[in-house]
Order: sequence, then C-alpha cells, then structure tokens
Amino acid sequence: MAIDDPRDEEVLQCNEVLKALAHPLRRAILAKLKDPELHFSEQQHPLSLGVCAGLIEQGCPLAQSSASAHLAALQAAGLLRARKIGTNVFYQRNEEAIQAFLTRINAELTAKPARMADPERNNDVETV
Repeated sequence: MAIDDPRDEEVLQCNEVLKALAHPLRRAILAKLKDPELHFSEQQHPLSLGVCAGLIEQGCPLAQSSASAHLAALQAAGLLRARKIGTNVFYQRNEEAIQAFLTRINAELTAKPARMADPERNNDVETV
C-alpha cells in the first residue's frame, strides 16, 4: 500500500470524518441518532423526518451555539444529513457515508505494511 496523496479527494474526506469523530460529544450525537426512537421519543414531529436540532441541542451539556457547531461539523464531514422544514432543521445519520468511512478505515488499518521509496536516500525503507 502506497502512502496516500493528501490531496486525493477520498483521503481528504476520510480526514474530515476523523476530525469530526475526534470530539466525544459528536460521537455521542451519532450514537443517539442511531436509535432515535429510544433517545428522542418525545419529539412532536415524525422521527422519519430526522431529529429536530433543538431536541438534540437540549440533550447537550453545552450552549446552543456550541451544540449547533458540533452538528454543523458532523454535517460538513458528511456524517449527518440535514433537512429544513419551516423553521426546524432535522438531522439524520448518513448511513452510506458512515459505512464507506468504516470500510475505508478498516482496509487502511488492516492492510499489510508496504514498502515505499525514500526520496532522500533513493532506496526502499519499510513503513511503520
């Protein structure tokens, strides 16, 4: 396996997902949205629309603006889909993007180490 080109679109997307998942609150939001019926049953609107941002934010131990920033980071990384209906924004997990990320990261972390050229010495060195 060669070292990925950091400018490659797929690599950039994977990096954005990793950054988004670095914060424990974002992982907790994703985990709760996996089973919205269990965690957001008090929602007035059908959960098939997603979970209302206000309801997600109420469950966060942060100010509304900080919780919104976390939702925006998850959406920017492609892990959440947002749907605006009237004045409400509803969020759902993007299961396809989550699965694609898991497949990629699993492949990267379980692949056999490859050899790569050391441009400074012009010889091969084993990757770590």
